[in-house]
Amino acid sequence: MSELVRQIDLILRGTVEVIQQAELESKLSRALAANRPLRIKAGFDPTAPDLHLGHTVLIHKLKHFQDLGHQVIFLIGDFTGMIGDPTGVSETRRALTKDQVRDNATTYERQIFKLLDPKRTTIEFNSRWMSTMSAAELVELASHYRVARMMERDDFHKRYQEQKPISVHEFLYPLVQGYDSVVLKADVELGGTDQKFNLLVGRDLQRDYGQEPQAVITMPLLEGIFGGKKMSKSLGNYVGLEDPPSEMFGKIMSVSDELMIRYYEVLTTEDLASVKTSHPMEAKQSLAQHIVTLYHGQEAGRAAREAFQLKFQEREFPSEPDVRVKVAKDDLGASGTIGLVDLVAMTKLLASKSEARRLVIQGGIEVEGVKQSDANAVLTLNPGSTYRIKVGKRKFALIEVLP
Repeated sequence: MSELVRQIDLILRGTVEVIQQAELESKLSRALAANRPLRIKAGFDPTAPDLHLGHTVLIHKLKHFQDLGHQVIFLIGDFTGMIGDPTGVSETRRALTKDQVRDNATTYERQIFKLLDPKRTTIEFNSRWMSTMSAAELVELASHYRVARMMERDDFHKRYQEQKPISVHEFLYPLVQGYDSVVLKADVELGGTDQKFNLLVGRDLQRDYGQEPQAVITMPLLEGIFGGKKMSKSLGNYVGLEDPPSEMFGKIMSVSDELMIRYYEVLTTEDLASVKTSHPMEAKQSLAQHIVTLYHGQEAGRAAREAFQLKFQEREFPSEPDVRVKVAKDDLGASGTIGLVDLVAMTKLLASKSEARRLVIQGGIEVEGVKQSDANAVLTLNPGSTYRIKVGKRKFALIEVLP
């Protein structure tokens, strides 16, 4: 296997789209011939104080490039964070203050080095060039893009059709993100699938500024631990990088067998063929231990696995639960979802839905070892999978989802 093929194989792992792959291969070939690393950029707006596994999909891909010898640029969008990314929203985002952005950025720096090598990572803040840009220079930058092109964005187009307001400053977001690539002379930019428009603006602006356009790689939006919707702290379906080891392990164990494969693909470099032929429980525990080890160390990973086995396989969850509940397709919504309270009520271990709701709010319900506290939570159940529910301190139900 040639070095070019080896690099392409690792780079393409888990990706959704490469624009353009031929350009990427050409860049890699020239870089290898000249012994010159490519400049790989990924931007993160510090809109929340902590990162979760969903954010690390891009960070893992940065690490792939870093392991291949390329230069990684972790761009913290402290300037764009104050604008607010309009991607995927139906109304104007509330802008963050400078203090909020600064505090959040500080925690990002600490968390990313659990994966990336700090000696081989360049951290940039786009306020470095944007905060010193004059009004005349901003006008000149804005002249490089057309309003019609901006309105091609799905979210802008939809809001315009629905007569919802679009603030002029929101047009600046993709423009500034694209200009970041010009300033940083990016060879490749990574982003989630929802960022495709913004990433392509970078290609257009680089052409306008006389640079070779960056290759664009989009990565999937990681589903939360219950499947369905993307991982989000607001939805309570996330695994935080600073979650305690036992909690992190338990959350990973709650993912479905199908989703586990996706996690392996984008969060590890393990051989997927081997994973697929392993026993699902063993593979899931190995995944959980791997994730905990990444963020808390080898000893913490081992201890979390041993604690899980003791708690949920020998003591906490009995070999014969109080009830077994078979869930048919007709019991679920169109997307295979069911409300947490409805699911608990189906076990008949509580007298009513209102009692189930109350117990959820009190933290008395666990699904696959993860404590639930959102009475409005909606779970995605996968056909052929089983889920363990602990109700209160001494009642147990095994949910079997029919194929």
